[in-house]
Amino acid sequence: MKFIADTIDNTNRFLGKAISWLLILMVLVQFGIVLARYVFGLGSLWAQESIIYMHGFLFMLAAPFTLSDDGHVRVDIFYREASPRFRAFVNLFGALFLLIPVAVTVTWTSWGYVANSWRIFESSMESSGIPAVFVLKTAIPVFGILIAAQGVVMVLRSLLYLGGRGEAPKPQEH
Repeated sequence: MKFIADTIDNTNRFLGKAISWLLILMVLVQFGIVLARYVFGLGSLWAQESIIYMHGFLFMLAAPFTLSDDGHVRVDIFYREASPRFRAFVNLFGALFLLIPVAVTVTWTSWGYVANSWRIFESSMESSGIPAVFVLKTAIPVFGILIAAQGVVMVLRSLLYLGGRGEAPKPQEH
């Protein structure tokens, strides 16, 4: 179980760290757009749409990394002061009955939407836009799969702790 959890965790961490470089690229492209527009009087719809693509990929594909790093927003009225055993139960039941079902629902319901987009190779509605909306939409089911996988990690780590073979879940330090 630990090997599976570590493999999924490491994969999501690698993808999250790799995709996080889009943040710097987004800033640079946005700076270039503003500079081109207001200094040189030039515009590029392709560059403007690339910001939307990068933001979408960053948000959707870095979310599992954020979850693996326990950096997500949590309503921790009881969680922070709770015992490690209670936190493990909260993580276990939250992942089993909330996180994984929602992630599976997102993946399942988006599948046809994304498949149709790929079938027609959907492109931007603007003639000079990015002709790859289908690629952007692919991030939706990939997000669902990666989040569900990270939910499996939460379940496995909780079970390992409750079985006396794993580390205690840590409270958030915010």
